[in-house]
Amino acid sequence: MQFFVDTADIDDIRDLAATGLLDGVTTNPSLVAKSGRDFFDVLKDICAVVEGPVSAEVTATDHETMIAQGRKLAAIADNITVKVPLTWEGLKACRALRGDGTMVNVTLCFSATQALLAAKAGATFVSPFVGRLDDIGQDGMQLIQDIRTVYDNYTALDTKVLVASIRHPTHVLQSALIGADVCTVPPDILRKLAQHPLTDKGLAAFLADWQSTGQDI
Repeated sequence: MQFFVDTADIDDIRDLAATGLLDGVTTNPSLVAKSGRDFFDVLKDICAVVEGPVSAEVTATDHETMIAQGRKLAAIADNITVKVPLTWEGLKACRALRGDGTMVNVTLCFSATQALLAAKAGATFVSPFVGRLDDIGQDGMQLIQDIRTVYDNYTALDTKVLVASIRHPTHVLQSALIGADVCTVPPDILRKLAQHPLTDKGLAAFLADWQSTGQDI
């Protein structure tokens, strides 16, 4: 499974990219707004740090303007993935942008039938939002299972399942068990994946034993 980080904070992206474990980045207008910087400057900086897909979202709601915005975003760098919403207008824009050879991430997916339409439109990625479904009392991970099952039924569909709205490490584990292609994770959650209290306890014990020997390496 690939790991994308869901942020527009260039310092966090640089730090995580230095591990060699970061496969891409997702952004949205809200995340870019938090940076307080120019939209295009932020995207250029991210694309310079990360070789993998960098999702940049359109802000229009009609397909003609989405296509125009998407083409402008795609011109920033070869690894830009244009994000469009899972609406009829977004699906039209997806088809057109994929025809240009541009990667497209169809976002705000909340049902398996929506995901099927995104795949039929040629989406590179579809982004189901598990945390937002959990928030309203539905099972976000069941959606991931349903999409995985539908996609696996039809080998001609090559859209990748990109799990979004991750709230905790268990979401990541469940996504991996189901067979999702990608998880896009906030920086703090991504770092938590490497943490375990027994790891910390074991390391502390090893270091204490070593220091008691009075030796050095």
